[in-house]
Amino acid sequence: MLERYGHGGDLKTAEEAFGLAAERFVDFSSNMNPLGPPPSVSKTLQAYADVIGQYPDPAVRGLRRNLAEKHRIDEQSIVIGNGAAELIDLTVRALQPKLTVLAVPCFDEYGDAVRKIGGAVHEIRLNAENGFLLDPGGEQLEELAQSGALFMLGSPNNPTGRLVDPGLVRFLLDNGASVVVDEAFMDFVPEEPEFSLIQEAAQHERLFVIRSMTKFYSIPGIRLGYIVGMPRSLSGLRRLQVPWSVNSLAQLIGEAVLEESDFARLTLEWLERERPWLAGRLESLGFEAVPSSANYLLARIPREAGISASMLQLEMGKRGVLIRDASRFPGLDHTYIRVAVKLRMQNERLVQTLADVLASWRKRER
Repeated sequence: MLERYGHGGDLKTAEEAFGLAAERFVDFSSNMNPLGPPPSVSKTLQAYADVIGQYPDPAVRGLRRNLAEKHRIDEQSIVIGNGAAELIDLTVRALQPKLTVLAVPCFDEYGDAVRKIGGAVHEIRLNAENGFLLDPGGEQLEELAQSGALFMLGSPNNPTGRLVDPGLVRFLLDNGASVVVDEAFMDFVPEEPEFSLIQEAAQHERLFVIRSMTKFYSIPGIRLGYIVGMPRSLSGLRRLQVPWSVNSLAQLIGEAVLEESDFARLTLEWLERERPWLAGRLESLGFEAVPSSANYLLARIPREAGISASMLQLEMGKRGVLIRDASRFPGLDHTYIRVAVKLRMQNERLVQTLADVLASWRKRER
């Protein structure tokens, strides 16, 4: 099982499972930008030896200032964290929700964070027939919001890639809910100004927006993310956060990549080409690809293929191609996989390997 620790991108586990060296895999199981890291990361690493003997800035002032300028919000409305995962955990610990509403399938760590504090989870099942979109008229959203529940929503959602309607979030807030919107993949969305709720979070005491910097800039080894909310609403997170949670290298890299405007432009141009190309090729093999606004695709295996997601992952891994078994996301069954969008040559290898596995499986089943 590739997701032994709950995530994709685990090359050590892949080596153990499939008997290949890490460099021989093409990894579609994690959603990193294949154009990165941008050039400034190497320059920062080379210069870092001169400052490694100094403590990090405990208030992360340089990066907070740059992010505040980028989003046109107050610096005190931002807390920097050791990746989005730390911020999800801190937010739940600070808010101590009695009831948390999750629209599943979604990122596992929302529910994990709630269960760690002994909180209750109410799952709203998204369905393929509705395009995995949250229906504002379904599942008694108004009643749940009026109970004061915490809603944790991904936008774009992982693993579906679907965006959350900002109007729906405002509806939940107006009815008394608290809302955490995980925008870890929002940098990949050209219509970001239309869908991001960062500026509203800086002005609403019950709205929080979490961002990751590792996906877009392809720096997962540097754990870096941030949360936006009203300063007084973030005070609980600040009290709970471990001192020096964000190391000095992460802070310097974060400041550097925010200047990479050409890299950001090229990323959006690449994704505009490659995502529809890959979705089309998957559909030509019989997969049902969910419309995505992110750099990954959730796809349903052809019914007639007769192979489960776990077996498809195994057969692909033997051939050096890693994919996510999406049945491990709550709310999805054994027919779903998730794949990252990568460069054309890599995407072609994915499609060809999928075709080979499906063909060989059909012969085996005869």
